[in-house]
Amino acid sequence: MKTPSGFRAFLTLLLMLAYSVAEASANERPNILVIVADDLGFSDLGCYGGEINTPNLDRLAGQGTRFTRFYTTSRCCPSRAALLTGQYPHSVGLGHMTQDLQRPGYRGRVTPGVPTLAQVLEPLGYQSYIAGKWHLGTDDPTAHGFREFYGTLVSAKTFWEADHFTRLPADRKRIEYPEGTFYATDAVTDHAMQFLEIAQSNQDQPWFLYLAYNAPHFPLQAPQEDIARYADRYHVGWDVIREERLARMKKLGIVPAEMQLTFRSPYANYGETETGLNPAWADVPEERRADLARRMAIYAAMVDRMDQQIGRVIDHLEQSDQLNKTVIVFLSDNGACAEWDPYGFDVSSSPNNILHRGEELDQMGTPGTFHSAGSGWANASNTPFRMYKHYVHEGGITSPFIIVDPRNPTDGGQISDVPLHLIDILPTLVTAAGGTIDDRYPGQSLQKYVKSTNVERPLFFEHEGNRAIHAGRWKLVAFRGRPWELYDMQRDRIERNNLVRVHPEIAADLEQQWNTWAEANNVTPLPEDYEVQYLRAR
Repeated sequence: MKTPSGFRAFLTLLLMLAYSVAEASANERPNILVIVADDLGFSDLGCYGGEINTPNLDRLAGQGTRFTRFYTTSRCCPSRAALLTGQYPHSVGLGHMTQDLQRPGYRGRVTPGVPTLAQVLEPLGYQSYIAGKWHLGTDDPTAHGFREFYGTLVSAKTFWEADHFTRLPADRKRIEYPEGTFYATDAVTDHAMQFLEIAQSNQDQPWFLYLAYNAPHFPLQAPQEDIARYADRYHVGWDVIREERLARMKKLGIVPAEMQLTFRSPYANYGETETGLNPAWADVPEERRADLARRMAIYAAMVDRMDQQIGRVIDHLEQSDQLNKTVIVFLSDNGACAEWDPYGFDVSSSPNNILHRGEELDQMGTPGTFHSAGSGWANASNTPFRMYKHYVHEGGITSPFIIVDPRNPTDGGQISDVPLHLIDILPTLVTAAGGTIDDRYPGQSLQKYVKSTNVERPLFFEHEGNRAIHAGRWKLVAFRGRPWELYDMQRDRIERNNLVRVHPEIAADLEQQWNTWAEANNVTPLPEDYEVQYLRAR
């Protein structure tokens, strides 16, 4: 990771990624592929230090740039809203999930009339398609600029049942699968490939494909042959996995050599009836360790399978001579999911947990099962950071982010720690397509960013009362209903040393900036009741 003294190198790197499109003709406009994983942790991919086999994403990382300070909103609906509209999610009605809380920032659906990336690209000649997860609170992505859709309008409840997935427009036929052969990650990819065939038949138009996988979001379900590859890997436990990942991250340059692990993160179970710290693996009972190791093996298998399917898409683009004409972006919508305690849940997202023993372990992840990985493994997936999905400490909002532009003349494989946010994706891709972005958008394209010397720009966060502002070297962050904490991101990105009493003037200034942003973006007043069982009203 680079230091402030290397900022000139940052500018050079990002300038190479910026797009010289002013003189480009329509035929030279790139295709755009945006790939989104669901609940993937910062360190899960091989190219980010993980032990999971991800050769295809590693290949993209070797051709493009990996960012180590890319930020999301910490939750699926708000992140998708920010990605597709280029706005902070509360300002377009999706500050929480799909419940309508009867407040402008929390209507549970993207505000009517707000254009998506597909609609912004359409006047530039683009045809747009979506395969995977929508979750913007509306019931038809084809009403938002996409020509074809296959996937789920909400969060996936199963990876094994074809009827859970929808094909739109309504007169379109989805691909049919013989009984017992359907698996969602594969099916989403099959339909994405079908959409690419349609797009490529219209040779006079570039295309935008939004490939939004459900993996590795719970329920933990994967083909047995994929699970088998990881069946023995996780018996060492989450403490060893965290240490191994951190060592690889340092070797890869993802984190600086002096980076340390956070302490084990706290958790709050469903309904907040129990809280605590993730235990040491050695303190977990032996039978429970076998159950937990199997859960993580299924999670790893889901990531592996997703990477295999991404490889199919890359191979297709290469074979059809489209890869060298396509800008590719990969990210996760938030950090790994801790719901709800170290042991995870079964049957549904709830306090339910089943301890699996003996032959029962082999049935985990098969059709009819429903598991989550729990907070201990989520803590490992987000190595080296604190917390997870739902929270705005680094573990909840930091995502792997890879961008590949075939017109970039450099050799690829760079790593950058320039802070970016989901709100920057729309401006970056519209600029790549030859369009322009006005000041109604709070984000910045890479091109605009590198032409500015303003590296102190603030980024704002709020979800379920958890809130933060990141500005330059400082981050002010707080848990729901608790006081602000202040961290020096240059020296303490793991958020260990709270400096709020050392620098009260800095904290006060950042708090005022957050308050101003929150009022302007329909964030405040914060809801007292989010109308979900796991978060008690205050």
